[in-house]
Amino acid sequence: MREYDYIIVGAGSAGCVLAERLSANGRHSVLVLEAGGTPRKPWVALPLGYGKTFYDPAVNWKYQSEPEEALGGRSGYWPRGKVVGGSGSINAMVYARGLAQDFNDWEAAGAKGWNWETVQQTYERLETRIAPDGTRHGGGPIHVQDVSDQIHKVNRHFFAAARELGLPQTLDMNGTSSEGASAYRINTSGGRRMHSARACLAPALRRQNVTLMTGVMVARIGFDGRRATRVEVTHKGRAQSLHARREIILSAGAVSSPRLLQLSGIGPAGMLQEYGITPLINAPHVGGNLQDHLGVNYYFRATEPTLNNQLRPLHGKVRAALQYALTRRGPLSLSVNQCGGFFRSDPRLTAADQQLYFNPVTYTTTPAGTRTVIEPDPFAGFIIGFQPTRPSSRGRIDISANDPLAPPRIRPNSLATQEDQAQVIAGGLLCQRLAKTAAITGLIKAPMGEDLRQMTPEQILADFRTRSGTVFHPIGTCRMGEDISRSVVCPRLKVHGVSGLRVVDASVFPNITSGNTNAPTMMLALRAADLILEDA
Repeated sequence: MREYDYIIVGAGSAGCVLAERLSANGRHSVLVLEAGGTPRKPWVALPLGYGKTFYDPAVNWKYQSEPEEALGGRSGYWPRGKVVGGSGSINAMVYARGLAQDFNDWEAAGAKGWNWETVQQTYERLETRIAPDGTRHGGGPIHVQDVSDQIHKVNRHFFAAARELGLPQTLDMNGTSSEGASAYRINTSGGRRMHSARACLAPALRRQNVTLMTGVMVARIGFDGRRATRVEVTHKGRAQSLHARREIILSAGAVSSPRLLQLSGIGPAGMLQEYGITPLINAPHVGGNLQDHLGVNYYFRATEPTLNNQLRPLHGKVRAALQYALTRRGPLSLSVNQCGGFFRSDPRLTAADQQLYFNPVTYTTTPAGTRTVIEPDPFAGFIIGFQPTRPSSRGRIDISANDPLAPPRIRPNSLATQEDQAQVIAGGLLCQRLAKTAAITGLIKAPMGEDLRQMTPEQILADFRTRSGTVFHPIGTCRMGEDISRSVVCPRLKVHGVSGLRVVDASVFPNITSGNTNAPTMMLALRAADLILEDA
């Protein structure tokens, strides 16, 4: 019988951080299980390779949500990482802590001990911040790179437009002043993606007490009474039971962690019985509380060269590749999301309600189903985009069969509240004001599609229903809180009603953070490791 002290299900953004911390003292054996493999292609390490992995089934689960009436009957594409490093291996690398109020709201929602003061200290331990001149601050494993000296020069128009509207600007949205126009910080080091697999799991695997198994399909968690003791898996075509002496930790993400709980008998009892699963714990909130950011982009032809002019021609690709090979700098070393920030659509609001993006690239002529930013449009173009920061609609993710290989039922329930619809209109009007500034008007050669500058509020909402999509930030499906009547895990991330089982990933967020969710997921895992070691 194969036994380990801790078994971590999922080598994603959270699981890799956990593996490093739980094994660091040398006293505990740690097994990490990953359904995907180790990345074999260069596109994971190459920052702008995000465009290549977006639809690649070798590293991406390529989920689909169910059709939504509020979005014109459309289903959404939900990429999720199927590779060591998880979704942190295929995302656009924007590093956003979130706003202080986000975490105070966590604590108010029942996540005691997860307020801003506490998580800020954890972020400081997680990060090494690297300035354009190479100066480093902090000693954490995750490198956060300031690339403001490398972003495309066309971005200057975005900052000029913000000044024209009297909107704030900030040097660092992860610093003391989080609101305002800024160049996005990204997870890179030496021009390569710095995901948690590289930063945390790779050094952990040099220890004799850490084991990584890839290509593992987890079927369910096994219990002795109400104590989780084993993980039932299929590996290389053979069923196995892997035993945990201390704890099993689900870090499979907001899509798969609730499904594994349900397959293991923890979930809404009626639904489990419909699929022939004997309920161990009637936990109706498993799979519920799904939240996600929904956004839209507005595309424009530009009056001056953009990244399209650099990366569309063959000679431009060769030049960018040579620059990257020789210096680890240039467009291939950056994210597609170069500038943006958190803004209040109305200055009377108490916190930012919109996150904006300004990207010096378009890819509308790329064949459907590829979305590669390595093959942008053959003309100069740019994007203005937005997403409301704190949607109030709630959806669900559930199993679709008593089978770990069956696709999930993803029901986002988008735009279900009047508040969310009003936030969409507010965000669209904010982008409209930007597009009407002298700074942006001078950059616009022509709109690509309907002209945002001419839209009424009703047209903005209708267009959003027609074209918007997930920004790939699902959270909340195993939310933490005080008891099983309102949550799935306690503030120490233990699953209510059983022992020896925790969930540590974005599924435990009580509420979505205002920005990109990879940074708070890694922060959560670092603090979770502290709690697990305290309990040990």
